[in-house]
Amino acid sequence: MTLGTRGDVQPFIALARGLLAAGHEVVLAAPQRFAGFAAGHGVPFAGVDDGPMRLMDNPAVAGAVIEGGMRARLWQVRTMPAMFIQLLADCWAVASQGVGAGADIVVHNGQIIAGQHVAEALGVPAVLALPIPMYVPTREFPWPGVAMPTWLPAVANRATFLGVKAPEAIFGRVVDRWREDILGLPRRHGRHDLLRRPDNGQAPVLHAFSPSVLPPPLDWPDSVHTTGYWVLPPSDEALPPRVEDFLGAGDPPVFVGFGSMSGRDPARSTALVLEAARRARTRLVIGAGWGGLDSSMSGDGVLAVEDVNYLRLFPRVAAVVHHGGAGTAGAAFASGRPQVVCPFIADQPFWARLAHQRGVAPAPEPQRRLTAAGLATAIATTDPDMARAAQELGHRVRAEDGVSAAVTALERIAVS
Repeated sequence: MTLGTRGDVQPFIALARGLLAAGHEVVLAAPQRFAGFAAGHGVPFAGVDDGPMRLMDNPAVAGAVIEGGMRARLWQVRTMPAMFIQLLADCWAVASQGVGAGADIVVHNGQIIAGQHVAEALGVPAVLALPIPMYVPTREFPWPGVAMPTWLPAVANRATFLGVKAPEAIFGRVVDRWREDILGLPRRHGRHDLLRRPDNGQAPVLHAFSPSVLPPPLDWPDSVHTTGYWVLPPSDEALPPRVEDFLGAGDPPVFVGFGSMSGRDPARSTALVLEAARRARTRLVIGAGWGGLDSSMSGDGVLAVEDVNYLRLFPRVAAVVHHGGAGTAGAAFASGRPQVVCPFIADQPFWARLAHQRGVAPAPEPQRRLTAAGLATAIATTDPDMARAAQELGHRVRAEDGVSAAVTALERIAVS
């Protein structure tokens, strides 16, 4: 069960394929908009209401959510709980009477809200699974949910993870009403704690990122498993001919893509990127598409692509400039190419700092301060030492098999 953008769904499709290959029955419950994506990879799918994902359908609203200040945050607090009412109902319908009925285990990403409650009603284990170390406190780094100061003492890092309590404060009333009226569950203590089972034991957690990128902190409990990235197997399909032609027509280009996050003004963001490439004297591949950079703004030495396979493209470029989303960051780490990370919000500054700490990226270039000159300078600083560090890290990441590790962990949890 997962909710979010493509980066929140694709790892679960990879996991589902791994479970199917191991002989298990799997159903993926995710927003309706991903039905075709799941079908294209042979994964049984149960669509649920898109809920708050509709906010991203309007670029103006999405930009306000991404870049907005306190007023935008208060608006979300007031409006978002109602967006989960149908989503919660759909999740239970899938698990109780739909194609998910009879499940032995519920694997969920936390932000779909319903996961551990559905598992409790079914009397089966709930496993929290996600590509971000969002929920398990540690002394080694602050909460990745928002940009945090890097100078915090270790003792304060654990305290910052209280930020995970925000969904309970925002959605608790809606969830409690659904628990009582639909699931028939009581208001027990700790019911909203994703890390606790109904018997108050530790709920298992699967972290779908590389231990080579982020080694598991020493103070994480044994119930937490860092498996490696959940990556879809590379298809036999080559890059589109026009992409191959562009790659072969000159020096390796720089890739720039900010996923679905280009802020309030995609045209302005794209113009900034083009000017940075001109200053850096580099060819450019623009990752355009839904909500992202503007593919209509191009020129000599520039190619716009949509829905391209990053695992095939990234190893062919000189550097990867991206927003720091967990999925894109994972593909960039695996590619073995230097990065420039330009984060917007949420966990993106965390991955940006981590890439810099690993020596595969210069200091982050936050979107709110991004300029053409600054981006050009950052691209120019991806020197041979950084390229070697990126190549070495990429080799270690590609040697891991996160899906197999996750399948093994789930098999053990299911019979324990």
